Amino acid sequence: MQGQEILPAIATYLLDSARANGGKAPSERDLAEHFSVSRGQVREALAILEAMQVIERRAKSGIYVNTDNTGIEAMAFLARAGLPLENRQIYEAVEVRKIHEIKAAELAAARADDENFDRLRDILARSEERIVQGEGIDGLDQEFHLEIVRATQNTLFLNICTAFYELGGNRLKVYFRDPDRNRKSHEEHKQIFEALVNRDAALASALMVSHLRGAMSYWSELLQPAELSD
Repeated sequence: MQGQEILPAIATYLLDSARANGGKAPSERDLAEHFSVSRGQVREALAILEAMQVIERRAKSGIYVNTDNTGIEAMAFLARAGLPLENRQIYEAVEVRKIHEIKAAELAAARADDENFDRLRDILARSEERIVQGEGIDGLDQEFHLEIVRATQNTLFLNICTAFYELGGNRLKVYFRDPDRNRKSHEEHKQIFEALVNRDAALASALMVSHLRGAMSYWSELLQPAELSD
C-alpha cells in the first residue's frame, strides 16, 4: 500500500487525534503502528498533507494539524475524505463559488458549443424526471452548474469550481429535500439555459445572480450568520 492509498485514512485519524490533543498529531512511528504500514509510507502521506498545508512539522515539537489556512485543494480533499469543515469555511467557499459562476455564465454565453448545449438539455430533462418522481435534484444541480463552467472552455476554471462543489456536496442533499426548492431551482435553470442558447451574456449573468442569491440566503441562515460575522 502506497502513501497516497492510505492518505484519507491518515488524514481522518490525524484530525480526530489533533482535536483531542490541542492540535498536536501522532508521531510517524505511532501512525505506522496504528495502520500497520512502514514509516516510509507514512512519511509519503504526511509529505502530501504538508504540501496541502493541512499539517505542519515543528522542530523538536512534532506534527500539528492546522486547517485554518488550507487552500481550496486541501479543503476539497478533506471534504472527500468525509471530514467536517468549519461553517465559516463552507460559507466562504459558497460565496467565492457564486462570484465564479456569475462570470462563468457570461463567458459560457459566448463560448458554449453544441456539445455543451446538448449536455445541458439532457441534465434539464433528467431533472424534470426526478422532480416528477418526487426526488431531489442535488446531483443534477451540480452537473448543470459545472457544465456551464465547462462551457467557458477554461479547464482551470472548471477544476477550481469543481473543488468548491466538493466542499458542500453533502449539504446539497439537505438543500434539495424541499420539493418547492427543487422546482424553483429547475425553472431558474431553464431560464439560464435559454439565455445561454440565445447568446445573451448579460441576461445569463443576471439570471445567475438571482438564482444564486436564494442559495446564499439559505446558506447564511443554515450556517449561523452571527458566527460568520465575528
